[in-house]
Parts: sequence; structure tokens; C-alpha cells
Amino acid sequence: MNQFSDGYGDNIFNVVNFGAIGDGLKDDSKGFKDAWDAACGSSASSPAVVVPQGKTFLLQPLTFNGRCNSNNITFQIDGKLIAPSEPSAWECKRNCHHWIGFKNLDGLSIQGSGTINGQGSKWWKLYCKDYNTGCQLRKPTGFLIANSKNVEISGLTFEDSPKMHIAFESSTSIHASHLRIKAPGNSPNTDGIHIQRSTNVTIHNTTIQTGDDCISIGDGSKYIDIRNIECGPGHGISIGSLGIMGKTETVEFVHVKNVSFYGTTNGVRIKTWQGGHGYARNIKFERITSYASTRPIVIDQFYCPHKHCKDQTSAVEISNVVYEEIHGTSHKEIAVQLSCSESTPCKNITMKSFFLFPSVNYSRHEQGKEGVDSFRWQPLNIDSLERGLAGL
Repeated sequence: MNQFSDGYGDNIFNVVNFGAIGDGLKDDSKGFKDAWDAACGSSASSPAVVVPQGKTFLLQPLTFNGRCNSNNITFQIDGKLIAPSEPSAWECKRNCHHWIGFKNLDGLSIQGSGTINGQGSKWWKLYCKDYNTGCQLRKPTGFLIANSKNVEISGLTFEDSPKMHIAFESSTSIHASHLRIKAPGNSPNTDGIHIQRSTNVTIHNTTIQTGDDCISIGDGSKYIDIRNIECGPGHGISIGSLGIMGKTETVEFVHVKNVSFYGTTNGVRIKTWQGGHGYARNIKFERITSYASTRPIVIDQFYCPHKHCKDQTSAVEISNVVYEEIHGTSHKEIAVQLSCSESTPCKNITMKSFFLFPSVNYSRHEQGKEGVDSFRWQPLNIDSLERGLAGL
């Protein structure tokens, strides 16, 4: 039972009281929009929009805009939210950028025990090659926080987004915790949480199973704290990609701690495009455990998800990166891949307390023993590499 469960009070704005049905069939977007507008314009010091449990609400793409009277609004989600299952049923003015968005807010708590299901399986199968020339198909992000500050999001389950499940864009002081994010391992571009142009972001105590990066940190992000995460399946936790099409892009002051990777294609990764500019610096990966991840540690200044990419000399600078207490198993022979540019070498890379072993014939009593079936590591073009390694 939570303080909003009865759905009554001068500061409570229950979507059902604003016309939402919750049968999973009728479009409830207007009821949600009207409840939000009433809460946003309320003179109450702590208004709350309530989505009650036991109901399923079908929503079209919807944005909850800010400039509200209160800087302490709660959006309590205990029911289930679903998107239209058919991409053709989505009602978008233009290409769908996102499904549910919160913008221009200061002081918002999004919380509850509910589920947010983007019903993205049919989106995953859509590609521009299936359409006429000139297609600019954009698959929508599931849940967006943009141009906002002092936002907390906790307790919710996110499932099967058409694209990224959660995105934080151009925001500051965003705190996410105790979330669960789920999509099949073969679902394309379904990042768990993506951070872009945002500052002071924390992601704690969260489980992510998806078909792309569990967490991705993009351009303009700094002071990012990620800890107590379970990731897998997925592509690991990535900084980047940075520098696409020669852009100047930056990421700095990132701390990733107490993360377990389960059968992921990567563990912790920094990826940049050739020809880019900018930097990724002041980054620490600490207490990382890999359970048969394909590549537990990756720096790749030659990132190219296509068959061919043009060779270019400029590169995003990577410096002041620390790897500490990296444990577990790797699925491949090369557990550590550091591929840095000859023209812009990686600088000040520190590695200490490494214990990585083969995933085959690996047993718990062997974890932490030095020199047992050790793996090779592959460094390329690194200035100032400090190593204190065991098991490599």
C-alpha cells in the first residue's frame, strides 16, 4: 500500500477520474493528459498523478510538459501502460521520436510498482529497405526525460521498447534506481538506459536484460555514477559511440562500480569513430564481474558497425581511464582489447587487480587464483599503461 493508493485528496489526480478506462483497448491518452495538466497547474505543494494498479492503459505517444506550479510532483505508476502493438497504429505528427516523454520539469518523482510495455516486437522488424526510396524511418524511444532537472525514477519495470527503453537528454540531477528493464537478447537497438548531454546522473540497483547496450553514455555527458547493476543479455555498458561523421563529442567523469555482466557481448567498453574529435576522460571502472562475457574490457577507437569504414587519422582522445578489481570469466581468448589510434594514442590507462579466466571448466574455487588458464590481452597504441595484473 502506498500513500496514493486510495486515489483521493486535493493533491491526488487519479487518471481514472479524468476519463481513463484501463481496459487495455480504449485509448486512454486524454485521461492521462488531463490528469497531468490538472496536477501541473495545481496550487497544491505536492500534487500526484496516480495510475492505479489492476488496470492496463493503452497510450498513444504522449508528452507531459513542465513549467508546473509545484517543484515536487509525483507520477505514481502502479498499473500497466502499453503502447499500440502495430507500428501503423501509432499516432504521430511526424516520425515518432518517443512514446512517453517528460520535458521541461524541475522536481519530479516517477515511481511505483507498475510496468511500462512498449510492445516493440513489430518495430524491431522494420527497416527502411522495406519502404520506398527516401524513407527516414525512426523507431521511437520508449521513455524520455528531456530538458529537466531534479528528477527521480524508481521501482518500475520497462519491457520491449521499440528502441531505447529510457533516455535522459539535456538534463541534470537525474536519479534512477531499483528499475528492471527487459527485452529479448536479439531485439535491435533496445538500449536499457541512454544518457545524452546530461550532468549529474546516477543509475543504481538496476537489472537490465536487452538486445543492445544495457547502459550507453553519449555526447555531452559528465558526472555519471553507475553502480550495483546486473546486465545480461546485452552489449554491456558503453561510453559512446563518439565522433561519428567527424563530430566533436565529449564524455568525462564517469564512475562505474559493482556491475555484473552475464553472457554479454561486451563488459565495459569505450567506442569512438575514426575521424572524430573531442575526448573521453576521467573514467573509472571498478569491481566489475564478468560471467562468460565475450569481451569483458574494450577500448575501440576504430568503431565501425558496418562492413567498411573509411580510414581516417583524427580520433577522439581517450585518457585517464582506470580499471580496478576486474574479476570473472571471458568467453573468448582475448579478454582485454585496447585498440587505440596511432595518431591519437590512449593515455594514462591504469589496470590493477585483474582476475579473468576461461569460461570453460571454470569453477568458483578457482576465482582469484593467479595464473590459472590465463587469457591474452591485446593492447595497441597506448601511451602510459600501468598494469598490476593477475590471470592475464
